[in-house]
Amino acid sequence: MEIVAKPIEVVSWTDVKWNINPVRFKITKEDERNSVVRIDKVIRVDKEKLAGNNMRVYKCQSVLNGVEKLCEIKYELSSCKWI
Repeated sequence: MEIVAKPIEVVSWTDVKWNINPVRFKITKEDERNSVVRIDKVIRVDKEKLAGNNMRVYKCQSVLNGVEKLCEIKYELSSCKWI
């Protein structure tokens, strides 16, 4: 799994219990191209405290170029930003 700690754009939906469910995200690569990744399955959601900020960590499964990949995206609760 490649580690990239950059802000990302995420499409998600929220259920009646305020659980966030990510659907897909867009990341800008180093060559300034955008790449959209569809999330096929959320495997696990964990809580984490990073630099004093409460985060939700989503471990997800996606298929990229016919290959199943795992990815991890984070949601910062205080600023409502995705990383």
